[in-house]
Amino acid sequence: MLKAVDILQKLQAAQDSRADLDFLRRALSIESITGNETRFARFLEDEMTSLGLDTGRSEFAEGRDNVWGVAPPGSGGRHLAFVGHTDTVHVRGWREHWRGDIRDDPFGGADVDGQIWGRGACDLKGGICAAIAGLRLLQAAGLRLAGGVTLAFVGDEESGEPGTGTSAGIKDLVRRVASGEIARPDFAIYVEPTRLDVYTAQIGFFISEITVTGRSAYFGHPELGVDAVRATHELLTRIWSHGADLAAGPPHHLTGKPSVLVTGINGGGYISVPGECRLSLIRTLRPGELLDDAVREFESAAQGGDLPDGISVAVEYPAGRDHALGGSPVETDQKSGAVLLLQDCIRRALAGSGAIGGAPYWSETPFLVNEIGCPAVYCAPGDIAVAHTFEERIDIEEYLAAIRIFAAFTAGYCGLEPS
Repeated sequence: MLKAVDILQKLQAAQDSRADLDFLRRALSIESITGNETRFARFLEDEMTSLGLDTGRSEFAEGRDNVWGVAPPGSGGRHLAFVGHTDTVHVRGWREHWRGDIRDDPFGGADVDGQIWGRGACDLKGGICAAIAGLRLLQAAGLRLAGGVTLAFVGDEESGEPGTGTSAGIKDLVRRVASGEIARPDFAIYVEPTRLDVYTAQIGFFISEITVTGRSAYFGHPELGVDAVRATHELLTRIWSHGADLAAGPPHHLTGKPSVLVTGINGGGYISVPGECRLSLIRTLRPGELLDDAVREFESAAQGGDLPDGISVAVEYPAGRDHALGGSPVETDQKSGAVLLLQDCIRRALAGSGAIGGAPYWSETPFLVNEIGCPAVYCAPGDIAVAHTFEERIDIEEYLAAIRIFAAFTAGYCGLEPS
């Protein structure tokens, strides 16, 4: 039986780095801003078909496709899944920001100082391409899997475009897994960028939109009005006090302390007593907290005490994901065999990577963990700090290493047929 170090050596010898980079650039050239994922999804379907995978697609919303490919098990072994979202955030302002520079095309895949630039480079077409190229590399190295692999790519993860960003894609995917249409994996890697560390935990969140309503009146007769801005000030004082209580509580060892951040305030009229004020906030949760409990505690803190007569407060939660009120936190055992194997593959292939961490973002592993009972982690090339910005890029050597890492982990996790 091949040892891990032998497998990595065999994979490195078989890797076609030029073809792997060409694949990434072709992926980046296809615009797939949320709501327009299908052309990119069909591109991925063609790539998976070329590898001999059993491919499928489903329309999770009108004109918007998920795609998947399955490498059926050989003699028998565990089933692994790689999952990622096909949509990216917008490119408004990109060309103006980089005008006259080689990076001015957000879909151009420019190579600057050993990094590939473009929208989706790290979030997360680099991870998707590394997963597909990892299976191609196993084939090129003549390594046949005993277990099965599913590559599943879903739309609607990003939330920047109107009427989108509700995780409609992965909701459709997990329904098909639960029904038996797609094989249920034993372990999954969601390819959000981690710089090839292994994120076994992630925060949860809810977003709250609060409308404080009073009564407007002409400034010369303020006694006829009920000041919504003044009432909002009192409400904010309570919200910030609640945030301070959370910050004083116990942190999670990977994701830190939960928090409340007020992200926007809009109120007032023209030379009049303001009759309405709106505010937005986001509350993060550490693993182990329940969304229902967090919302109940928030509302109790915010609505405690008396507001002035004539003031009403309406609270909405517009960002339901795996939960009607928001996104759940989640955690996978960092000492599990799969996590330890993944760490080992990373450390052998790329010194300095492979640390256990917690995601400071919310993505879609809760659907995998909670809906279909599949342990899942985040792991992929790329730095989340440059996602959604004009600085989005991915390091070439990290991307190429990720291909070998994913291939080696797949071989180790699923097992190999005798040569």
